[in-house]
Amino acid sequence: MIGRIDEVVFDCTDPASLAQFWAAILGGEPMVRDAAWHFVDVPGFTRLAFQRVPEGKAGKNRLHLDVAVPDIDRAVGSAVALGARVLGDRHSDAAGTFQVLLDPEGNEWCLVTPPA
Repeated sequence: MIGRIDEVVFDCTDPASLAQFWAAILGGEPMVRDAAWHFVDVPGFTRLAFQRVPEGKAGKNRLHLDVAVPDIDRAVGSAVALGARVLGDRHSDAAGTFQVLLDPEGNEWCLVTPPA
């Protein structure tokens, strides 16, 4: 082993708004290191950090978060009310049901429920 995950960092244009969004999705309080770096210490998970970069998002994420929820319909509605956008159709397979969403800066993530 070389080390452990210290935090997951999102490159973004508006660190404050993404920290507020993800705190509302996962819990924790949005915190400010400086104008270009905000973070959330997510309960039961590692820190999510948001770092201002000059360029916008270009292309699909190669890494995304799966967020487990007990009721996917309710969770989608709540996430959309917070600024998420639904991407594509809901899918179900042996691993469960999932819905891809975009955060306010277009980063893909999924809401997931276990198989019935």
